[in-house]
Amino acid sequence: MITRNDVPSFFVYGEPTRELDVGFLHVETVMERKSVHLGHVAPHQHPLMGQITYWFQGGGTYRIEDETCNFSAPAISFVPSNVVHGFDVGEQSDAIVVSISDDLLRAMAEQVDLGLDGPVLLTGEKPDANWAKIGSLLAMIAEEYRTGASASEKVLVGLVSVVLSLMARLGGTSGPDASPAVSLGMALRGAIDRHYKEDWPVRRYVDLLATTPHLLDKAAREVFGQSVKEMLLERRLLEAKRLLKFTIRPVEDIGREIGFDDPAYFSRFFRRRAGEAPAAWRRRQLEANR
Repeated sequence: MITRNDVPSFFVYGEPTRELDVGFLHVETVMERKSVHLGHVAPHQHPLMGQITYWFQGGGTYRIEDETCNFSAPAISFVPSNVVHGFDVGEQSDAIVVSISDDLLRAMAEQVDLGLDGPVLLTGEKPDANWAKIGSLLAMIAEEYRTGASASEKVLVGLVSVVLSLMARLGGTSGPDASPAVSLGMALRGAIDRHYKEDWPVRRYVDLLATTPHLLDKAAREVFGQSVKEMLLERRLLEAKRLLKFTIRPVEDIGREIGFDDPAYFSRFFRRRAGEAPAAWRRRQLEANR
């Protein structure tokens, strides 16, 4: 019997998972990777990013967690990180795939109408003008991304946000049900996003989610490969990196923003997890973007 621990994790399909840059966004078509999958993408998961997949031609069979759905273009899905998915498609099928890091999705969440904690799969069985809008927007996203260094991150994020909101208009509140472990893991991640700055102990998350320490830790490890405590620390580190990279706020202010009143303690925390001091990490990011 295959368990979640047996499901491979990838960066993009066929490539080993790796740490993503803060604000990571990647766009390609399914058939650009045809030599890797030959139309059969085995069940897999992405531990650090979600994906929008827009099928603009062809069709096939799509699998999300334990559900299977036959589809033909147009069709679109959103799959959050750590949700198992795969598909089989014909030679003439193709789709635009937008991969978005979890930190960027979190930043977008308040601006979009679609819930981003669960998978969504929509097919164009009923005529709706929003499909034409989605097709045009995804084509614009692909074109903007292809411009390379001159691509505007703000433009890309804005276009992706509109696509996600249009998916909600098409009925994106309904999708394949996730397993109990995935549902609990996603609920935990949402709770951490809301409360990590308050430095809650693990017990408060257990109480908030009406579960047990064992079940919560099991869900965290099964879905995210980390303990609950490790997820809390990684969330604080992620926010520190975002603020260091995208703002000019002093390091001390950033430490206080994520719950560290002692600047020296924040610096030690950051160095231990990122391998260098916050100021040095910021300088390296600035130099890399010049």
